[in-house]
Amino acid sequence: MQFLSDNAAAVHPRVWAAMQAADAADAPYDGDGLSRRLDDAFGDLFGRECAAIWVATGTAANCLALATLVQPHGAVVCHHEAHIEMDEGGAPGFYLHGAKLMLAGGDGAKLDPGTIREVIDPIRDDVHQVQPHAISITQASEYGRCYRPGELAAIGSLARERGLGLHVDGARFANAAAFLGCSAAQAAGPADVLSFGCIKNGGMSAEAVVFFDPAAADLARYRRKRAGHLQSKGRFLAAQVLAMAEGDLWLENARAANAAAAEIAGACGERLMHPVEANELFVRLSPEERSALRAQGFGFYDWGAEAGRFVTAWNNDPGAVAALARAISGL
Repeated sequence: MQFLSDNAAAVHPRVWAAMQAADAADAPYDGDGLSRRLDDAFGDLFGRECAAIWVATGTAANCLALATLVQPHGAVVCHHEAHIEMDEGGAPGFYLHGAKLMLAGGDGAKLDPGTIREVIDPIRDDVHQVQPHAISITQASEYGRCYRPGELAAIGSLARERGLGLHVDGARFANAAAFLGCSAAQAAGPADVLSFGCIKNGGMSAEAVVFFDPAAADLARYRRKRAGHLQSKGRFLAAQVLAMAEGDLWLENARAANAAAAEIAGACGERLMHPVEANELFVRLSPEERSALRAQGFGFYDWGAEAGRFVTAWNNDPGAVAALARAISGL
């Protein structure tokens, strides 16, 4: 009864089937037929011209995306609890050749124009200070909170006003779109580039970087090679991404994960640290309560000294979900 991470979830059978179907001779690297379908697949999904490339990890997706927006002497504005700040081992600085992360606040690990301005306005046009080149937001956020279309529009307006690029870390983008009940385009807002998560959502080893300025993808392809992410049998990565994006699998899986989280949230009451809007729950639990849950067979991570973090996935067993809800309710 594991609720440690959606990264640990099983690979969806349709993804396995797509990879098996790709196991035939084709052009190497990204010259194969599947890789060449990515642009059209994401163009259909977002209803606009775009270019997409595959990579093997979310860290690479985020950093290669940002490298197209930020020069080495610039900076990325992100939340102080963003994944690129807290959980990517300094990879942004490595891929961006020293560009800085400028940290801002915001409830639920979400930025807003006010918190962004607090960081960038005091240093505006000061040659002695690193200047922002881009904003990076996470949809859904590190606390499972979702940006509404109006919030995205407001951040996009500020980005345009200040000449900044806008990156969306969409490791759980599908969960956000499923919760919001909106189109992929509305969930992405006015992004310049999106990291489209697959691995947390039933994929195996592929993520997509979606550029809404197709010319930017040309630069990213060279950077991908230099970073060691141009895999020789790229068709197997493309197959995974297409299995997600060309049908409703990306949404079906996210809806299943979200529904499991909502069921558990219903048993948590005032224990919840944040509203549950995707597939993550942050639940106030004493050390004794956490030990009691683990003794019953539930796997999850501690979140500080007084809480636990539970993450649901597309394939959580309904019986295990119901059992966890009962166990928390009975504490």
